[in-house]
Amino acid sequence: MLDQATREKVVDALFDTYRSRTPMPLPTKTWPGIEVEDAYRIQQTFIARKVAEGGKVKGYKVGLTSKPMQEFSGTNEPDFSAVTDDFFLPESTPIPMSRFFAPMIEMEIAFVMKEPLKGPGVLPVDVIRATDFVLPAIEIVDFRVQREPGLNVIDNIADLAFCGAVVLGANPRRLDQIDIRRVQGALYKNGNKELEGEASAVLGNPVTAVAWLANKLGEFGTSFQPGDTILTGSFIRVLPVAAGDEFVCRFDQGLGEVATSFE
Repeated sequence: MLDQATREKVVDALFDTYRSRTPMPLPTKTWPGIEVEDAYRIQQTFIARKVAEGGKVKGYKVGLTSKPMQEFSGTNEPDFSAVTDDFFLPESTPIPMSRFFAPMIEMEIAFVMKEPLKGPGVLPVDVIRATDFVLPAIEIVDFRVQREPGLNVIDNIADLAFCGAVVLGANPRRLDQIDIRRVQGALYKNGNKELEGEASAVLGNPVTAVAWLANKLGEFGTSFQPGDTILTGSFIRVLPVAAGDEFVCRFDQGLGEVATSFE
């Protein structure tokens, strides 16, 4: 475990990375004693500094929701990060590549909460009752740490679970209007279908991912608030992004599509 002064140094390094636009060395190599709890506390401190500067927590993301990604990262559960308002970008508006370090794109389903929800003891049925609606979503994954051998779940968590930005669609559906487990989606890049998948790839059901996160946040004294947007995890693999790329994610069951592009 690290002491709080050392955790603050890691946060300083993350902020310096944003200013310098140069990825920082892996925290697990610079601070070998770092543990998962340290990484979450580093993340909390980073978010707290952003809030102190005028930012606002607008939601959370769940990552590592598939078994292959968990095994690759050396963990047996998902991870998460808070997401501040500056990470939410408008749909169908070109995004400058200079905003990112090494962006990749994922397609997800986002939950928007209508009621507070706090763990422990949150069950999927509680999530269903507390959800206002779901939306089609794109998550842009990004890396403020160097992508090199040895990168693991601790580096992931400390680096905001690799969240770079979020783009939400504008076609809401209630959970009683769809079978969310069976939602099919396809990702199109520059007009060509690249990837497709089903929402059941996310812990069997995206509702389960939201319940897991509510209970995990409860361990840190945090809860969902009305209006929070929860990114539940991708049900396809990530796809690299280059300047000039245009992406459309199309979902069935009436969820429609969400689009973004890069310049």
